[in-house]
Amino acid sequence: MTSQETLDQGISNVETEYLEINSKGAWPILYQHIRNECSNFTYTCNESKKPQNRNLNRYRDVLPYDHSRIVLKRGPCDYVNANLIRVDRAHRQYILTQGPLENTAGHFWLMVWEQNSKAVLMLNKIIEKNHVKCYQYWPLGDSINTMMFPDVGIKVKYISKTESSDYTTRILKLTDLETKESREILHFHYTTWPDFGVPQSPTAFLRFLTDVRQSGALDQNVGPPVVHCSAGIGRSGTFCLVDTCLVLIEESGLNSVNVREVLIEMRRHRMGLIQTPDQLRFSYAAIIEGAKQLPSNNVNINNEVVTNHYDVVSNINNSSNEEEDEPPPLPPPRGESLTRSMMADLTSNPITRNDELSAPPDKPLPREPSISTEISTTSPQAVPNSAVITNNLHEQNSDGVVVPNDNTSDGENSSKTISPPSSPDTKNEVRHRNKEKKERLAAQVREMKRRQKETEEWQKLKRSLFKPLTIGIGAAIVGGGIIAICGYLYMRG
Repeated sequence: MTSQETLDQGISNVETEYLEINSKGAWPILYQHIRNECSNFTYTCNESKKPQNRNLNRYRDVLPYDHSRIVLKRGPCDYVNANLIRVDRAHRQYILTQGPLENTAGHFWLMVWEQNSKAVLMLNKIIEKNHVKCYQYWPLGDSINTMMFPDVGIKVKYISKTESSDYTTRILKLTDLETKESREILHFHYTTWPDFGVPQSPTAFLRFLTDVRQSGALDQNVGPPVVHCSAGIGRSGTFCLVDTCLVLIEESGLNSVNVREVLIEMRRHRMGLIQTPDQLRFSYAAIIEGAKQLPSNNVNINNEVVTNHYDVVSNINNSSNEEEDEPPPLPPPRGESLTRSMMADLTSNPITRNDELSAPPDKPLPREPSISTEISTTSPQAVPNSAVITNNLHEQNSDGVVVPNDNTSDGENSSKTISPPSSPDTKNEVRHRNKEKKERLAAQVREMKRRQKETEEWQKLKRSLFKPLTIGIGAAIVGGGIIAICGYLYMRG
């Protein structure tokens, strides 16, 4: 069997897996399974929580793990919200980071310089849906040709740019003011990828990836490329997952690639990579399309029309991404807008809009204070019908998912609790304790039901994915002989 025949056989496996999940609408369940598995990580983020570093984070729940964070060698501090992602079997390294803030732009460029990166990959726009998602950290070349960052001793100069329909490629010149050394940096700016969303199709994205690859920015003889969006986990994670899987496919065939396992492996270096079920689905589709172009990895190499597999098989409508609400003003928890688009698909338990706003995208930090229940007891009229659950930033269960707030009222029954005559204050206190006990019990029951429901859904999905699909009787020619094969195609988990 030729290498191309082996590749074609591998493509059918991943494509079948994609179609199976897509036909069942099971992307939210698969995505939640990945989140739950990653919630068991015990990596720390201590440096990011130091008082002097807190204002250097764009989002307060997207922080770099200590074991893989990039450490600056000079300047006012050694901290930058960035992690080194390594996938050794693919011979790939990436630096994933947040969109620079005004007070971290110098740190960003110092990191690019010290890590010997050849390129910066920017996957977001400066302003998206009327919110600033990134500081203008490079000179545009119109009235401003140079930007100085004296705190870190770096100068950035605009050289040129080339515009395409979906991205702009710039050449910038970095100069170390201490040593007077200079080198050119490529700045690939993808401009049509919506926040919390996906590109319209894999075709333009793969063309962008091809351009980045052909520039040598991903080669092993240069430093890792610096990849960022706004938080440095969603769109950035999608790019790295697709590129890594395509490398593995090209080197070892698609049978050696388990997309879910590769993503979990990458999440061990930076939290929350891939932020939505849609981004996970797009990653699969782009991997399928990219694999069809191997070994050249060229898209539309002869200006031929390439069938858009993603639009054909999934019929996705990206307009919903544009309608999603934005995260609140800085510094917001990154997970707020994300959860609105997916939590309703994960469980049949009733979830209110306020509950959706509270869930972080992953286990964003090592666990902090658990969910607290606050009940106003200033007067009998002030006691609510149900306990008000204050969903602070990191209030989550052991799976990294905030327990939904059930609005079932216990107030009426509680108000009828028989108690001996006492002062109004004593009655309020007894009512308060009764409500608190009932609310704790109700929360525990809801959590048990939620976990049971989630387990049942995942087991149902897993059984359907792992069931054998008969592909009939075929024949293979080996050493001049013909061997009849009755084959079964098993889905890979």
